[in-house]
Amino acid sequence: MAQQPQERIDRINELAHKAKAEGLTDEEKAERKQLREAYLRDFRAGFADQLETTQFFDKQGHEITPKKVRDLQRKRGLRKD
Repeated sequence: MAQQPQERIDRINELAHKAKAEGLTDEEKAERKQLREAYLRDFRAGFADQLETTQFFDKQGHEITPKKVRDLQRKRGLRKD
C-alpha cells in the first residue's frame, strides 16, 4: 500500500487531539479536511494497487482470481496468460 507521509499523519493526529480538547478554528477545520482527503486518496490508490496484484487460489491450488482482476493485471503487464 501507499506509504503515508509521517508529517501528514502527525498533523492529522495533532488536529484530532486539539479538536477534542479545545476545538478548531475554521482554518484548522479546512486543513483537517484537506489532510483527510489526501490520506484517503493515497490509501485508496495503494489498496487498489494491492488488490490488482493479488492472486487467489482454492484449496487444491487452482487459481480462482476473478476475471476482472486478471484482465486488469494483463492490462498493466503483470500477467501474460
